[in-house]
Amino acid sequence: MINDYHMLSGLQKVAILFSVVGESLALSLVKGLSKTNIRKIRSTVREMDSVSYLVKKRVMEEFYFGFLSEQFESANKEEGPIQPFEFLKNLNEEQLNALVKNEDSPVIAMIMAQLEPEQRMAILNKVDPKLKGQILLELGSLGDIPLEGVIEVAARMKEKATYLPRTTEFSRGGGKEIADIIGSMDAAEEEKYLQTLQNENPELYKEVKKFHLTFDDILEKFPDNTKRELFVGADLTELALALKGLDQEIVDQIIEGQPQKRQAMYEPVEGAVAKRDVDNARKKIVVNAKEMADSGAINLEDILSGGEMVE
Repeated sequence: MINDYHMLSGLQKVAILFSVVGESLALSLVKGLSKTNIRKIRSTVREMDSVSYLVKKRVMEEFYFGFLSEQFESANKEEGPIQPFEFLKNLNEEQLNALVKNEDSPVIAMIMAQLEPEQRMAILNKVDPKLKGQILLELGSLGDIPLEGVIEVAARMKEKATYLPRTTEFSRGGGKEIADIIGSMDAAEEEKYLQTLQNENPELYKEVKKFHLTFDDILEKFPDNTKRELFVGADLTELALALKGLDQEIVDQIIEGQPQKRQAMYEPVEGAVAKRDVDNARKKIVVNAKEMADSGAINLEDILSGGEMVE
């Protein structure tokens, strides 16, 4: 058995690297080897005596510090020890969960050991409950993992991380997106789906309501000057239809806020009309209000959440 590190030749050191981490990974670490050199290394692996654990550890440390600095994009020796898991710092919570998905408990434990406490709990809360206990046990025995195992896991995880999606590139939906979808429906559908949402998922309903604008919201929550601007911009026929069925006091306030010429031209809708027609007329005013929000003229979230507004 080989017990003296200092007696090893360079060829023997490379052969030990090949035997510990496998030829494929070793070739990715020791670049530029000719086919002749690779054949020599293979021959040395076959002919070499068994190597003690301490010698293997010393050889791996030499290659680790000598060759992996570029592999892991870490600082050089003058700037401190190389950190094979440095890449984890660039991953957010969602990406970390994706990274450990389908991994064995020892690998998950090794990753968790590199993270801040909050990140560890975020991962632990997402893993299969059957794995949690095993992961905690593995966290207590990471010192038993040989250095070559740590290197191999770090290299594989870094490679896997390069394929993780950037979460900012796509939307996961949420209150605003649902509010936009429901807001594009006709009035009857809108009411039906809001009621369903309120019954099935009250918490999500509350989130949607932060972004979902109704005609009643305009009447009750919009500042007076914003309401005036909105109603002045509405078609008079549509406005009359939208005001149908409201208390006369509210109607009078809206009409009195119109320029005198529009006041003179305004004619209330007489007689019974279909509720659908009234709802759709109100919907058009809601759409106009959303366009004001999109232009930056108003902040709907502040208005709907009851934030203080200054005229």
